Amino acid sequence: MVAAIARRSDLLQSLAAEFPGQVFCYALDVRDAVDVRCAAEDFIARVGVPDVVIANAGVSVGTLTEYVEDIDAFEQVMAINVLGMVKTFQPFIAAMRKNRHGILVGIASVAGFRGLPGAGAYSSSKAAAITYLESLRVELSGSGVDVITLCPGYIKTAMTSINPYPMPFILNVEDAAARMVRAIERRVAYAVIPWQMSVAGAILKVLPNSVYDRLFAHAPHKPRGLL
Repeated sequence: MVAAIARRSDLLQSLAAEFPGQVFCYALDVRDAVDVRCAAEDFIARVGVPDVVIANAGVSVGTLTEYVEDIDAFEQVMAINVLGMVKTFQPFIAAMRKNRHGILVGIASVAGFRGLPGAGAYSSSKAAAITYLESLRVELSGSGVDVITLCPGYIKTAMTSINPYPMPFILNVEDAAARMVRAIERRVAYAVIPWQMSVAGAILKVLPNSVYDRLFAHAPHKPRGLL
């Protein structure tokens, strides 16, 4: 049995119709801790403590700090990409600890490896997610609850369709999902998908600031917009 959480009830209804009797759907916003907790409690009461909880809610939009109107975008990206992950995991941890069993999976991004121009909100939110997941993993060490950090590169979705720049090693949704499932099944603590992006990310991490700044100072930006 699966619980699916999303803001778009139409997508949830389609999912429930495709897998009748197998999916519990909850139309809510992960920014609302009360609604998330109520959904978690309802699912646990009906089905039991889940084996795996995946925090995948995320938004991306181009941002520039110099524009006062972008402050709201910064706040919303952080609220969804970081605090939404916290609020998704929180209702399940005590029950998983009690059972000494469970996996918490957080979807971060290679965008969190270095600060990307025009993506201050998104890059910083994913960097925060990576660090948060590491903290959580250490906190739960020895509890029987595993924490997995997945850092995908580019995936063909509506989020990436507006990117005005090359997207190396881009994956379709099905391929990306299959690779993530394999990583979860192996219970790896940390995985970059696809592996080629881990090489690129490792190089970016060790570049001196002077070199990195020259390479990316004039890189194309994701378009600014409203969430």
